[in-house]
Amino acid sequence: MAQPSSANGKKASARVAVVAAGMVSPLGFGLAETLDSLRESRDCVSPVTRFSVAQCRCKTAGQVPDDRLRASRGEARRSRRLHRASHMLIQALKEVLAREPHFTPELTVIGTTSGGMSYGERYYRSLGRAGDLRHSPTWIANYPAQKPVIDAQDAFGISSPCQVIANACASGTNAIGHAFECVRSGRYHRVLAGGYDALSEMVFVGFDSLQASTPEKCRPFDRNRTGMVLGEGAALLALENLDLAQQRGAPVLAEIIGYGISTDNFHITQPDPSGIGPRQAMERALQSANASGKDVDYINAHGTATMFNDSAEGKAISVLFNGVPVSSTKSMMGHSLGAAGAVEAVICLLALQHQFLPPNINFTALDEDLDLNIVANEARRALVHTVLSNSFGFGGTNASILMRKFEA
Repeated sequence: MAQPSSANGKKASARVAVVAAGMVSPLGFGLAETLDSLRESRDCVSPVTRFSVAQCRCKTAGQVPDDRLRASRGEARRSRRLHRASHMLIQALKEVLAREPHFTPELTVIGTTSGGMSYGERYYRSLGRAGDLRHSPTWIANYPAQKPVIDAQDAFGISSPCQVIANACASGTNAIGHAFECVRSGRYHRVLAGGYDALSEMVFVGFDSLQASTPEKCRPFDRNRTGMVLGEGAALLALENLDLAQQRGAPVLAEIIGYGISTDNFHITQPDPSGIGPRQAMERALQSANASGKDVDYINAHGTATMFNDSAEGKAISVLFNGVPVSSTKSMMGHSLGAAGAVEAVICLLALQHQFLPPNINFTALDEDLDLNIVANEARRALVHTVLSNSFGFGGTNASILMRKFEA
């Protein structure tokens, strides 16, 4: 399909619709359960049950219940061998296709950080037990980062090419942003995008050893914040050329209108204290959308509750936005790393659809060095037209996307 031309003869950018979404996280299985958790401001962080945390400072995480994953996966022998991450993605894709069964992606773009890491852990440990490699083919086959994506596609007969983005905690937002640009440029008409990550001991202990994790509650932007908690989940968005979506009568849930990225090389694990990295990502997302800070009604912040991240992001938000409501939903479910940007994009979608502001729970008092309008502890009803979602990661990776309520 040829793209229309603008008045100056250049090819016009396509508008990019979100026609369906699916999600599995500690907040719930599916959009309806997620919406209930957000509206009720539930704390979905709980004591870790997947492995021993006896020697860790932090002993909590946002976890997807194993009993519900087992109940959803079926009893087929092959299904039982798949990694938990595969089952999360399968459930998210099942919801996407239930909502929009005629969506046929030409490309799939998924962000992650650790793939099937827990299977890698099992294989490594088995090497120390002489001859105990009975399950190694299963562990090795299901360890690579692309395997859960392939499993989800196979489950529903999807054969589109797959791209996996592993860019630290910005991975999920990068995946959605890249998919957005693929559709807006006219190279593709329909792209499935999102992210996944499953809790693993190696990653959990790694963050704990860096003393980035907290033994207390996760309190983003609070003056008493002491660190992050980890989480897990999977979320997917079906992106489509808006004109084509309307022609075939597809529901348009929202539009993605802007995407910005930046790289901050200040330190491998700490952002530049000035906030220049996050600020540039947000500025570029606004420029991409031909929008200004005054157009934004809500910001879903990266907000990990670590001292350095919240300070840098908070300063950047204060420079670009004047009193815009801000919350970090990681306070409710933990930081799901490569999945976080995708999970939070779906939360922003729900905020647009249902006209409310998701809460920043466990909040007691704002850091005196930050000038932010925090959605403290309870969800609020509000008129929400345009939202910004941020994801910033180790290595200085920064990404922001803008989404707006669809108006014909």
